[in-house]
Amino acid sequence: MIDQMKAFARENNICVLATVSEGKPYCSLMAYVTDDQCKEIYMVTHRQTQKFKNLKKNPSVSLLIDTRETKPLSQAQALTIEGVLQKLNNENQKRQILAKLVECHPHLAEFIDHPDAEPLCIKINSFLLLNGLTQSYFEAV
Repeated sequence: MIDQMKAFARENNICVLATVSEGKPYCSLMAYVTDDQCKEIYMVTHRQTQKFKNLKKNPSVSLLIDTRETKPLSQAQALTIEGVLQKLNNENQKRQILAKLVECHPHLAEFIDHPDAEPLCIKINSFLLLNGLTQSYFEAV
């Protein structure tokens, strides 16, 4: 099942990112890419955003990837990913992540070129896949 979950994450490229600060949840629609093994998810934001401020205070996140646009809701799949923000110190790695994001999401090129843009690396800790209304599968990694 873990391979299906990772494939689901790799085959999609938009998620809802949930962050928390001072006990208040905050959701953001985000474009993303994964690494080849689907152990990490990469996104980009600007440093002045609420999500970035939240992540600096609390690096724990939840991501939701789903099929609500492509399947009837009774057959929809939803993948919840729990993870933690990893600090990126290597400038070469940052450039590689940003290049991969532009390759998959060309519409983000101008956003990424902004001097305030910051790549995010989420280390995946677990997957929870819901198939339809009643089937669920959990995998810690």
